[in-house]
Amino acid sequence: MDNTEIEAILLKVLAIRSEMVADVAQASARLDAIHDNYRESARNLLHYLSLRRHDLRKLQSRLAALGLSSLGRAESHVLATVDSVLSILYRLSRAGEQQQPYESTALDFKKGKRLLDEHTEALFGPSPIGRTVRIMVTMPTEAAYDANLIHDLLEQGMNCMRINCAHDGPATWLKMIEHLRRAERSTGKTCRIFMDLSGPKLRTGPLEPGPAVIRIRPRRDLYGRVIAPARIWLTADSSRHAPPAGGAADAVLYVSASWLAALQVGEKVHLTDARESRRTLLIVEVNNHGCWAEANKTIYLVPDTVLHRQETAENQSECQTTLKDFPPSLNCLHLNAGDFLHLTRTLNPGRPAIRCQDGSLLSPATIGCTLPEGFDKVQPGEPIWFDDGKIGGKIEKVESDRVIVRITNSRPSGEKLRADKGINLPESDIELAAMTPKDVEDLEFVANYADVVELSFANTARDVEMLQERLRGLGERSPGIVLKIETKRGFENLPEMMLSAMRWPSCGVMIARGDLAIECGFERLAEVQEEILWICEAAHIPVIWATQVLESLAQRGVPSRAEISDAAMGHRAECVMLNKGPHILDAVRALDDILRRMQTHQAKKSSMLRGLRLARTPAERFDGSDG
Repeated sequence: MDNTEIEAILLKVLAIRSEMVADVAQASARLDAIHDNYRESARNLLHYLSLRRHDLRKLQSRLAALGLSSLGRAESHVLATVDSVLSILYRLSRAGEQQQPYESTALDFKKGKRLLDEHTEALFGPSPIGRTVRIMVTMPTEAAYDANLIHDLLEQGMNCMRINCAHDGPATWLKMIEHLRRAERSTGKTCRIFMDLSGPKLRTGPLEPGPAVIRIRPRRDLYGRVIAPARIWLTADSSRHAPPAGGAADAVLYVSASWLAALQVGEKVHLTDARESRRTLLIVEVNNHGCWAEANKTIYLVPDTVLHRQETAENQSECQTTLKDFPPSLNCLHLNAGDFLHLTRTLNPGRPAIRCQDGSLLSPATIGCTLPEGFDKVQPGEPIWFDDGKIGGKIEKVESDRVIVRITNSRPSGEKLRADKGINLPESDIELAAMTPKDVEDLEFVANYADVVELSFANTARDVEMLQERLRGLGERSPGIVLKIETKRGFENLPEMMLSAMRWPSCGVMIARGDLAIECGFERLAEVQEEILWICEAAHIPVIWATQVLESLAQRGVPSRAEISDAAMGHRAECVMLNKGPHILDAVRALDDILRRMQTHQAKKSSMLRGLRLARTPAERFDGSDG
């Protein structure tokens, strides 16, 4: 590369640097409002935003050809990286005889890393031994009544306990916190409490109850052969004892106490089910609270179904009992591509579509919504998604009391839409304050007990400032603030929101990838989450990698290959969040192992060149050591 081209590169980099410095100077008034903890970080963020306004790809190639930094890993120390490149360019060019026209005082690589580490520890607490990335676990309701669950989670590697204020209430939350504090004392470990404000989540309203019917099915193999009978717990309608611990029931039936008391092991109970099919239950176990029965055929039970014992001279008066108090089944809407759905502005119970005997539509399916004001600005032609993107549609018409949606995306066999499922309007101009009246009420508890408050559906800088104002009015405690980025609008306004959050002593960002994928498009999610990671590193703000991490493992006990790769990618954040599930302890153990392994290979965007197993000699490769 000749000197003329080197000087052209030098001038290009100088111009970029001048713009970076000018942008920070122009924002001096805003920087004065930044908390001391983040003053240097805010300047670095502005430098980074200025740098990334340019398309640097050609410049990167030219710098790489000279063996210089291509600026691709400059996030935490932007100006220092540019100055380092300029210093070498000056030496390589004819301008090397001249002195550089500035003196660099930018924060360097070590200071940038140290600031991120300090902010991470302030938000999440000290890092566990052997692992820098923290693990956050969302608490199920059971955690309020099972102190051992929280104790075991802490032992397995949980560093942050997340309480979702959309569920349960202050009394339940307090029990969870008390269990955690006791577990901390007994284990000698520490754990931060994160509380997630519900936010203005647009959800489907209630549905009319379905028919009162219970379906009981035995387990069958692929050939339809019964491999395990259905287990039914029979208990007295007056006592209503739950099945004994460890006894999973396919159904619980309430019968008269006197009829129940006469049952014996080996006895057969006969009935005619809702399909007029004759069925038999075999009594296999009797105890003081009820009986276990088994069935080898599918049974459909409805209220007033009669159960018969074989009549004998001794039991003539107690040979039958009638089933009562069946709960209605949960209803759902069956939706196929091409169907119409009426989304009403009320919370009146919705109902499935009604069709004539010939299949023609008599009336379309209807369902309400929790935030009717969310539809004030929707327009025909805009997309709408339900239930985490499982069902997609297009708004056909907007009326005063409803929005008419035509379903465009579902499985070929259709999808079921139930009550309390999320609604996303990614292209609609919706303006909802991030804090609802419920959030304001919950915040009084959160401000007293939480180490960190998570602001759901943060969309504007004003949303962040309102939370800060509320917290100031609730006492001297200053819990950390986490901005949950789960909308397209929130993503686009992230830099402004971060600068507002940096007025607070401690802050972070959560990539809520479920809603974000729907809002920005699934095909863009990988790009969007990368951008959030980069911009947060530039601000030295820690990131939480959230939504469906190891979900199959937590829910069903077996992870997918894609989930393992996703969890490994989460190592580039400062914290990875797991949701609740029956196998959550297994998920925490697995995530702890993955994060510890990845720590030796990756640090943010930089690969760590640990000794590579494949580069060893065959004898070394298979000596059994892990390296």
